[in-house]
Amino acid sequence: MIELTPNTETVSGSPFRGRGGHIIIAGGGTGGHIFPAIAIANAINQMAPGIEILFVGAKGKMEMEKVPLAGYKIEGLDIAGFNRSSLIKNIGLPLKLIKSFFQVRKIIAEFKPDAVIGVGGYSSFPVLKQAQLKGIPTFIHESNSFAGKTNMLLGKKATKIFVASEGMEKFFPATKLLVTGNPVRKSIAQSSVTRSEAFRFFNLDETKTTVLAVGGSLGARSINEALASKLDALRARELQLIWQTGKTTAAAYKEKASNCENVWVDEFITQMEMAYAAADIVISRSGAMAVTELCVAKKPVIFVPFPHASEDHQTVNAQTLVNRKAALMIKDNEANDKLIGMTISLAENKDLQNDLSKNIAKLAVTNADEVIASEILKTLKPQP
Repeated sequence: MIELTPNTETVSGSPFRGRGGHIIIAGGGTGGHIFPAIAIANAINQMAPGIEILFVGAKGKMEMEKVPLAGYKIEGLDIAGFNRSSLIKNIGLPLKLIKSFFQVRKIIAEFKPDAVIGVGGYSSFPVLKQAQLKGIPTFIHESNSFAGKTNMLLGKKATKIFVASEGMEKFFPATKLLVTGNPVRKSIAQSSVTRSEAFRFFNLDETKTTVLAVGGSLGARSINEALASKLDALRARELQLIWQTGKTTAAAYKEKASNCENVWVDEFITQMEMAYAAADIVISRSGAMAVTELCVAKKPVIFVPFPHASEDHQTVNAQTLVNRKAALMIKDNEANDKLIGMTISLAENKDLQNDLSKNIAKLAVTNADEVIASEILKTLKPQP
């Protein structure tokens, strides 16, 4: 494995300016895949403005909304992942996969990409597989400490594989690995939002200690239920709450908090830089991108790992920070009993907040997007 030394060259001095070409970025499904993909696209666009970028995702998934909002074109595939909760819903999967390959063949034939980047999620498989069959350079970004099955299958023939941490040789060919960290949105990595601006955005009181609770784009049931049952306890301690519920049963949680002046609640926070600027404490799942952003935001955090993640990698992620005295952690099945109590205790312990903030900041990586973009652009053939 090669550990890449971050490129400190400024984007304005990029040697790739004036280069043309076409790049496809494939994958999505969750914010943990989509936002790093957009960060990589933005870095490529800044380094080589002549490159045309096309996203490919799955119809009906959140990338079909978030990517256009970021200013990029996207093509949707008729593809779905394996449904573990209802086997009968998987009957049509083979046909959908076959159909997606025909769709991808058409996209690649018309767009003629010089490179294809996969960021994870089932929509990345047919795109990278087709590109590899045609000899087009393919790149993979694996954000987690345990690689997804799609990425492992594609990694054997990938040109390079970008990973967040060391020890990934058990999943991928060691000679193709580059340790880059995970890309973070510039709006977060380079945020200049003031605390006052953030509180005006959420219409909350700047003088009160504020808790940010996020369970990912799809929500976290254990976090949501713990908060919903104990909103009065937070209010009694003069604590404010910025609460991203996720899409699942969001309406019920909005109704629960409808009469609480100390709570801002919605299914999704579109400007996370505002949320981080306002937060004194964060409650969060511990997916790879959540951990990465919280290191950059330098916030004291209580992790509640999703227990059914593959190889329990969210617990591994959180425990790594706990071992470095950079975070606190509660098991998912203990959240209802312990989460609010731990949150109140942390809110009243400024010394512990400062220690956690200082230690998590040491783990921040802010230029992974530029490092990845530079490596991809270096492999492209010069344009005539």
